[in-house]
Amino acid sequence: MNFERQIELHLSKSEYRILAHLTTPAKIQAFLDSLEYSKGEIYRCPLRVHRERVAHCYDGALFAAAMLRRIGHPPLILEMLPNSRDDDHLLALFKKDLHWGAVGKSNFVGLRFREPVYRSVRELVMSYFEQFYNLEGEKTLRGYTVPLNLRPFDRYGWMIRDEPLYWIAEKLDRTRRVRVLTPKMVRGLSLLDPRTYQAGLMGADEKGLFRPARKD
Repeated sequence: MNFERQIELHLSKSEYRILAHLTTPAKIQAFLDSLEYSKGEIYRCPLRVHRERVAHCYDGALFAAAMLRRIGHPPLILEMLPNSRDDDHLLALFKKDLHWGAVGKSNFVGLRFREPVYRSVRELVMSYFEQFYNLEGEKTLRGYTVPLNLRPFDRYGWMIRDEPLYWIAEKLDRTRRVRVLTPKMVRGLSLLDPRTYQAGLMGADEKGLFRPARKD
Protein backbone atom coordinates (compact mmCIF):
# COMPACT_ATOMS: atom_id res chain seq x y z
CA MET A 1 0.00 0.00 0.00
CA ASN A 2 1.46 3.38 -0.98
CA PHE A 3 2.04 6.31 1.34
CA GLU A 4 -0.97 8.33 0.22
CA ARG A 5 -3.36 5.45 0.71
CA GLN A 6 -1.99 4.60 4.17
CA ILE A 7 -2.56 8.16 5.36
CA GLU A 8 -5.95 8.58 3.68
CA LEU A 9 -7.29 5.57 5.55
CA HIS A 10 -6.36 7.07 8.93
CA LEU A 11 -7.07 10.79 8.57
CA SER A 12 -10.23 12.81 8.48
CA LYS A 13 -10.75 15.14 5.53
CA SER A 14 -9.74 18.18 7.59
CA GLU A 15 -6.61 16.40 8.84
CA TYR A 16 -5.67 15.42 5.31
CA ARG A 17 -6.11 18.96 4.02
CA ILE A 18 -3.47 20.15 6.49
CA LEU A 19 -1.07 17.41 5.37
CA ALA A 20 -1.74 18.17 1.69
CA HIS A 21 -0.54 21.74 2.26
CA LEU A 22 2.99 20.56 3.09
CA THR A 23 4.25 20.76 -0.47
CA THR A 24 7.84 22.00 0.09
CA PRO A 25 10.62 21.29 2.60
CA ALA A 26 10.20 24.82 3.98
CA LYS A 27 6.49 24.24 4.62
CA ILE A 28 7.27 20.96 6.35
CA GLN A 29 9.74 22.82 8.56
CA ALA A 30 7.17 25.51 9.34
CA PHE A 31 4.71 22.81 10.42
CA LEU A 32 7.32 21.25 12.73
CA ASP A 33 8.10 24.67 14.18
CA SER A 34 4.44 25.09 15.10
CA LEU A 35 4.41 21.91 17.21
CA GLU A 36 4.93 21.70 20.95
CA TYR A 37 8.33 20.28 21.84
CA SER A 38 7.99 16.85 23.47
CA LYS A 39 9.72 16.47 26.82
CA GLY A 40 9.12 12.72 27.16
CA GLU A 41 11.02 9.69 25.92
CA ILE A 42 8.07 8.34 23.95
CA TYR A 43 8.40 7.88 20.17
CA ARG A 44 5.52 9.07 17.99
CA CYS A 45 4.96 7.89 14.43
CA PRO A 46 4.25 10.53 11.75
CA LEU A 47 0.50 9.92 11.94
CA ARG A 48 0.51 10.48 15.70
CA VAL A 49 2.67 13.62 15.38
CA HIS A 50 0.16 15.00 12.89
CA ARG A 51 -2.75 14.35 15.23
CA GLU A 52 -1.23 15.26 18.59
CA ARG A 53 0.87 18.23 17.42
CA VAL A 54 3.78 17.20 19.66
CA ALA A 55 7.26 16.05 18.68
CA HIS A 56 10.92 15.94 19.72
CA CYS A 57 13.80 15.64 17.27
CA TYR A 58 13.31 11.92 16.61
CA ASP A 59 9.57 12.20 16.02
CA GLY A 60 10.11 15.33 13.95
CA ALA A 61 12.74 13.76 11.71
CA LEU A 62 10.53 10.78 10.90
CA PHE A 63 7.53 13.00 10.30
CA ALA A 64 9.61 15.18 7.99
CA ALA A 65 10.98 12.11 6.17
CA ALA A 66 7.41 10.92 5.57
CA MET A 67 6.31 14.34 4.31
CA LEU A 68 9.39 14.70 2.10
CA ARG A 69 8.58 11.30 0.67
CA ARG A 70 5.11 12.51 -0.17
CA ILE A 71 6.57 15.23 -2.42
CA GLY A 72 8.99 12.92 -4.18
CA HIS A 73 12.08 12.53 -1.98
CA PRO A 74 13.31 9.25 -0.49
CA PRO A 75 12.65 8.98 3.28
CA LEU A 76 16.17 9.61 4.60
CA ILE A 77 17.23 10.36 8.15
CA LEU A 78 20.60 11.05 9.76
CA GLU A 79 21.68 11.10 13.40
CA MET A 80 24.17 13.73 14.54
CA LEU A 81 26.32 12.37 17.34
CA PRO A 82 27.63 14.40 20.29
CA ASN A 83 30.11 13.65 23.04
CA SER A 84 28.86 12.21 26.33
CA ARG A 85 27.80 15.64 27.59
CA ASP A 86 24.97 16.25 25.16
CA ASP A 87 21.99 14.65 23.44
CA ASP A 88 21.97 13.40 19.87
CA HIS A 89 19.91 15.04 17.14
CA LEU A 90 18.08 13.64 14.12
CA LEU A 91 17.43 15.24 10.76
CA ALA A 92 15.41 14.36 7.67
CA LEU A 93 17.48 14.84 4.52
CA PHE A 94 16.58 15.82 0.98
CA LYS A 95 18.45 16.69 -2.21
CA LYS A 96 17.79 19.28 -4.88
CA ASP A 97 20.02 19.76 -7.90
CA LEU A 98 22.59 17.38 -6.38
CA HIS A 99 22.84 19.40 -3.16
CA TRP A 100 21.77 18.38 0.33
CA GLY A 101 19.32 20.12 2.65
CA ALA A 102 17.63 19.13 5.92
CA VAL A 103 14.48 19.50 8.00
CA GLY A 104 14.47 19.06 11.77
CA LYS A 105 12.57 19.61 14.99
CA SER A 106 14.69 21.07 17.76
CA ASN A 107 14.60 23.01 21.00
CA PHE A 108 17.58 24.97 19.63
CA VAL A 109 17.11 27.62 16.95
CA GLY A 110 20.15 26.58 14.93
CA LEU A 111 19.46 22.85 14.67
CA ARG A 112 16.51 22.96 12.30
CA PHE A 113 16.19 23.75 8.57
CA ARG A 114 18.99 23.88 6.02
CA GLU A 115 18.57 24.97 2.42
CA PRO A 116 19.74 22.45 -0.21
CA VAL A 117 23.05 24.18 -0.91
CA TYR A 118 25.53 21.67 0.56
CA ARG A 119 27.62 19.53 -1.78
CA SER A 120 28.00 16.57 0.60
CA VAL A 121 26.42 15.12 3.71
CA ARG A 122 29.53 16.02 5.70
CA GLU A 123 29.34 19.62 4.53
CA LEU A 124 25.69 19.74 5.59
CA VAL A 125 26.43 18.27 9.02
CA MET A 126 29.30 20.67 9.64
CA SER A 127 26.95 23.61 9.01
CA TYR A 128 25.42 22.68 12.37
CA PHE A 129 28.71 22.57 14.27
CA GLU A 130 28.70 26.01 15.92
CA GLN A 131 25.04 25.65 16.89
CA PHE A 132 25.43 22.16 18.36
CA TYR A 133 26.18 22.97 21.99
CA ASN A 134 25.06 22.06 25.49
CA LEU A 135 23.88 24.21 28.38
CA GLU A 136 27.48 24.66 29.52
CA GLY A 137 28.29 26.34 26.20
CA GLU A 138 30.46 23.43 25.04
CA LYS A 139 30.51 22.61 21.32
CA THR A 140 29.62 18.94 21.39
CA LEU A 141 29.15 17.61 17.85
CA ARG A 142 31.57 14.75 17.18
CA GLY A 143 30.13 12.72 14.30
CA TYR A 144 27.13 11.48 12.38
CA THR A 145 25.62 8.35 10.89
CA VAL A 146 25.46 7.82 7.16
CA PRO A 147 21.92 8.47 5.84
CA LEU A 148 19.38 5.75 6.60
CA ASN A 149 16.58 5.08 4.10
CA LEU A 150 13.37 4.19 5.91
CA ARG A 151 11.79 2.41 2.95
CA PRO A 152 12.70 -1.10 4.28
CA PHE A 153 10.55 -0.34 7.32
CA ASP A 154 7.44 0.17 5.20
CA ARG A 155 6.36 -3.39 5.83
CA TYR A 156 6.17 -2.59 9.54
CA GLY A 157 4.01 0.51 9.04
CA TRP A 158 6.43 3.07 10.49
CA MET A 159 4.38 6.01 9.19
CA ILE A 160 1.21 4.98 11.06
CA ARG A 161 2.45 2.87 14.00
CA ASP A 162 4.71 3.68 16.95
CA GLU A 163 6.27 0.24 17.43
CA PRO A 164 8.61 0.26 14.39
CA LEU A 165 10.23 3.48 15.59
CA TYR A 166 12.18 1.56 18.24
CA TRP A 167 13.49 -0.79 15.55
CA ILE A 168 14.56 2.21 13.51
CA ALA A 169 16.43 3.56 16.54
CA GLU A 170 18.19 0.21 16.92
CA LYS A 171 19.12 0.25 13.23
CA LEU A 172 20.60 3.73 13.63
CA ASP A 173 22.74 2.42 16.49
CA ARG A 174 24.22 -0.13 14.05
CA THR A 175 24.64 2.30 11.14
CA ARG A 176 28.14 3.33 10.11
CA ARG A 177 29.40 6.44 11.86
CA VAL A 178 31.61 9.21 10.56
CA ARG A 179 33.87 11.16 12.93
CA VAL A 180 34.18 14.90 12.22
CA LEU A 181 36.84 15.97 14.76
CA THR A 182 40.25 14.65 15.70
CA PRO A 183 41.25 14.45 19.40
CA LYS A 184 43.56 17.44 18.83
CA MET A 185 40.66 19.48 17.43
CA VAL A 186 38.51 18.58 20.43
CA ARG A 187 41.20 19.73 22.87
CA GLY A 188 41.41 23.08 21.10
CA LEU A 189 37.69 23.92 21.12
CA SER A 190 36.56 27.16 22.75
CA LEU A 191 33.28 27.74 24.54
CA LEU A 192 30.42 29.27 22.60
CA ASP A 193 30.20 33.05 22.85
CA PRO A 194 27.34 34.41 25.04
CA ARG A 195 25.38 36.11 22.24
CA THR A 196 25.26 32.98 20.08
CA TYR A 197 24.39 30.91 23.17
CA GLN A 198 21.43 33.13 24.03
CA ALA A 199 20.22 33.38 20.45
CA GLY A 200 20.27 29.60 20.00
CA LEU A 201 18.01 29.10 23.01
CA MET A 202 15.42 31.68 22.02
CA GLY A 203 11.97 30.17 22.59
CA ALA A 204 13.35 26.91 24.01
CA ASP A 205 11.26 24.81 26.37
CA GLU A 206 13.58 24.44 29.36
CA LYS A 207 11.93 21.18 30.45
CA GLY A 208 13.04 19.57 27.20
CA LEU A 209 16.72 20.56 27.43
CA PHE A 210 19.49 18.03 28.07
CA ARG A 211 21.42 18.96 31.20
CA PRO A 212 25.01 17.68 31.40
CA ALA A 213 26.58 16.85 34.72
CA ARG A 214 28.63 19.67 36.20
CA LYS A 215 32.36 19.25 35.82
CA ASP A 216 34.33 19.02 39.08
